[in-house]
Amino acid sequence: MTHLSPTSIIQGEISGREDFVVRGQVRGKIALPENELLVDSGGRVEAEARVKNVRIRGEFVGNISASGKVIIERTGRMRGDLSAAVISIEDGAQFKGTVKILTKP
Repeated sequence: MTHLSPTSIIQGEISGREDFVVRGQVRGKIALPENELLVDSGGRVEAEARVKNVRIRGEFVGNISASGKVIIERTGRMRGDLSAAVISIEDGAQFKGTVKILTKP
């Protein structure tokens, strides 16, 4: 698992084969098609993301395409479009965008 510290800022493309935890800031593209992305409290992501699963506790601006699930926790904020097999938006979470539920073959 890779962690981005609260004081770190990354601009560009991120890809890999392990889970990724964002506590700082990311701007660009995220490609983790077989892994999970966690935007932790205090984390901010401005990106197009292609992931297996994502959990948002901080802020995400952009579009997410997940083959598994997207969970926006009560502290999470998201603006953008979601595409996933399972989408969960907890009470208190903020979401503005569109949702597309994928069906599994």
